[in-house]
Amino acid sequence: MTTDELGGPRLPTGEEEDRLWSLLAQAWSKAGDSREAFVKVLTELCEGMSSEELTDLDRVVERKLYDVDRADIHAVTDGSDDGFLYARGLIVASGREKYYAVLADPNAATPDDELEEMCYFFAHLHHEKYGSWPETGSGISRESCSNPEGWRSA
Repeated sequence: MTTDELGGPRLPTGEEEDRLWSLLAQAWSKAGDSREAFVKVLTELCEGMSSEELTDLDRVVERKLYDVDRADIHAVTDGSDDGFLYARGLIVASGREKYYAVLADPNAATPDDELEEMCYFFAHLHHEKYGSWPETGSGISRESCSNPEGWRSA
């Protein structure tokens, strides 16, 4: 994790992002196309992770969800505020290639499709294992319409 020199928001490191993308790819390779199996395999892959590791991964997911919190992406995926959050969960869960494809061209997103479990996946694991919610220190929210840059023209 990184912070600015004044102790500002914590940002994910490249290493933390790579770890997330790697975990997601491993989970999909073992789960096939089943989202239920994906969540189960991802849970198994995270067994034994420390509080810090789960917090770091949650921070990455939080940032990725925030960055795809944009009106132009919502126009493709549709959905209520919660539905759009869950659609963004699927975009992140789908992996690095799909994620960056959607960032570059919102039409690469899948309309009316979602994976709710991904949105707070690492936060829930942290809570189950350590009895508390992770403090990401990011200063952002993963909730829909939280990214002012993404909704500027809306």
